[in-house]
Amino acid sequence: MKRKHALLLLALASALPAAQAQTGKWPDKPVRTVVPMVAGGNADIIARLIAARLSEQFGQQFIIDNRPGAGGSIGAAIVVRANADGYTMIVMSSSYAANAALYKLPYDPIKDIAPIGLIGIIPFILAVNPSVKAANLKDFIELARAKPRALNVGSPGTGSTPHLTAELFQQMSRTEMVHVPYKGDGPAIGDLIAGQIQVLFATGLVLTPHINAGRLRGLAVTTEKRSPANSDLPAIGELVPGYAVDGWTGIWAPAGTPKEIVSKLNQALARILKQPDVQERLRAGGAEPTPCTPVEFARLIARDIAKWSRVVKAGNIKID
Repeated sequence: MKRKHALLLLALASALPAAQAQTGKWPDKPVRTVVPMVAGGNADIIARLIAARLSEQFGQQFIIDNRPGAGGSIGAAIVVRANADGYTMIVMSSSYAANAALYKLPYDPIKDIAPIGLIGIIPFILAVNPSVKAANLKDFIELARAKPRALNVGSPGTGSTPHLTAELFQQMSRTEMVHVPYKGDGPAIGDLIAGQIQVLFATGLVLTPHINAGRLRGLAVTTEKRSPANSDLPAIGELVPGYAVDGWTGIWAPAGTPKEIVSKLNQALARILKQPDVQERLRAGGAEPTPCTPVEFARLIARDIAKWSRVVKAGNIKID
């Protein structure tokens, strides 16, 4: 018995340095980078930009693996179930927090992940058809209060982050509009320009060209403070105290991923986000580069899950 015990201790002791050495030389093979959205979309473009720079930083390929479906939940589930060895991670949007509020997921959205860091914050813009008799946010709120359910607010789908963003706005501004879900931003913007709907919350990437052309009118941004990309627009929180919605893109890995690897990735991401050409390309896509620590990213995820859970419950939002 003593001999077996001694052999076990010897095996454990010999395994420890080997494991430490393995972590120390990470990565020594390609890293799978799951993108839970279709190829060619904004999230995919951002992911490919960051993955290419991580490949340069570490001398190993960070290979994009598109796994769309269920608002990103399919890709998230794949990563949660992957080995926590630093060779699988995900580039995820803020829909992750919305999904946690809407669906009964096959994983714990907080405990089953190892947050790495933010890539960028993406403000939404509150835009209206020019026929809406509201020159500014104050006028719009007064109009919506005076005529409950007279305005139609579109979204790229029930339960999407823009839908919940609009719902939170109604709850906090004491307004009521009719929600009209679409299958994506494109059809919603088309109907907004045509006047079939009057209101839409969407990113500057898809709205700004139409606002600049006079086809739409931008009234405000959803972020806590004014956005550098839309400095002429007020933050909704200036008139609706406490209102703030940050669309975001970030990276996480399976829970249990060695802290040394998480730290290496976080530090590399911070260096990448300081590169002028990366900053320029992110801002062109509507994202403001926002490096942060893994702890700060974890807090953001938990905060958004709690916020959207309250909004979903108060709005009695159901997914068919």
